[in-house]
Amino acid sequence: MAQLVLATDDSGGPEIFASVQGEGPSAGTPVAFVRLSRCNLACVWCDTAYTWRFEGDNRPHRSGETYARKANQLSLEPADVAERIAALGQKRLVITGGEPLLQAGPLAEMLEHLPDMSVEVETNGTTKAPPRLDIRIDQYNVSPKLAHSGNPADLALIPERLDSYALDERAFFKFVIAEPGDVDEVLVLQRAHAIPPQRIFLMPEGTDSATLRRREEWLVQLCLEHGYGLSDRLHIHLFGDTRGT
Repeated sequence: MAQLVLATDDSGGPEIFASVQGEGPSAGTPVAFVRLSRCNLACVWCDTAYTWRFEGDNRPHRSGETYARKANQLSLEPADVAERIAALGQKRLVITGGEPLLQAGPLAEMLEHLPDMSVEVETNGTTKAPPRLDIRIDQYNVSPKLAHSGNPADLALIPERLDSYALDERAFFKFVIAEPGDVDEVLVLQRAHAIPPQRIFLMPEGTDSATLRRREEWLVQLCLEHGYGLSDRLHIHLFGDTRGT
């Protein structure tokens, strides 16, 4: 079977750690995290560009920084990854990235070694899990990328995929918002794909507390107006913009 390709933490080891979920409907819940490498999209404000913007990758990012692949990727057997996750002693697992569903096969194998864990997957919503993986997922945190992400809509917003997630009661939608006008795009997507408003969260874009708080001041009013949830980024307030948190 194929290995899992993981992101690395500051020590060069795999980015597998225990913390609280910082975003979305499970915010504040104690969890184990595993961060996988590689992504099929390229957000200009991505705060985990070390999972995809390797040397030679010319997709735009506001920092302009590229990363050495060897230092920022690590391949491990799925059973090894599962053992490391189990050792953290948590009941819930968040699989994040990058785009985790690009590694659906080895990811399914990993979860077969963790049958008692409840599982969240963070996804950009452009792909779907095959049945072997899907049956082991308890919650999808779907974050479709709006125009300000810099991704072309035909790559980032695939109607068939959004329709499918809208019909799946396990799926919650988390939209990154930088300006009030971004919410207009959310309204269009909500109507086009019949997404229940109670499964939509708006989250401010930002990698420091001051920026998040400033944007939340006007974002909370838009949540009230449209019946959406407001998602903070607790890990930024607690730990800053750092790996392994």
